[in-house]
Amino acid sequence: MITKSTHYTKQTEAQRNWVIVDADGAILGRLATQVAAILRGKTKPQYTPNSDCGDFVIVINADKVQLTGNKAETKTYYRHSGYNGGLKAETFRTAMEKHPEQVIERAVRGMLPKTTLGRAQLKKLKVYAGAEHPHAAQNPVKIELEA
Repeated sequence: MITKSTHYTKQTEAQRNWVIVDADGAILGRLATQVAAILRGKTKPQYTPNSDCGDFVIVINADKVQLTGNKAETKTYYRHSGYNGGLKAETFRTAMEKHPEQVIERAVRGMLPKTTLGRAQLKKLKVYAGAEHPHAAQNPVKIELEA
């Protein structure tokens, strides 16, 4: 009797590529879901949920990402210091003026697992506000995301 077994890709066997994604005019949530899928390795046929087999992702033009509807004025990011009265609030518009990279990083982080595996996958995300990036030596491939 012949039995077939599923091959699970180990982290050492993973082929990691470098990918560039242009965020110019992209919708934040749609961009973040597709970037999270690439980071997890779900776009590859050898996807294994319990190992880090995804690609490195470079996001450029993070300062040109958009939101739909009235969310640019109403969306608020919260953080808390842990002390009484330590709640800090920041609107999307002010966050984009101060640090547009963190807006995309926060959106992608929310779509990754909240485990050590998710933190390792998030380290493969590189976000830059402008069109320049220092990763030319890795020969990244530019891809177009679905609209």
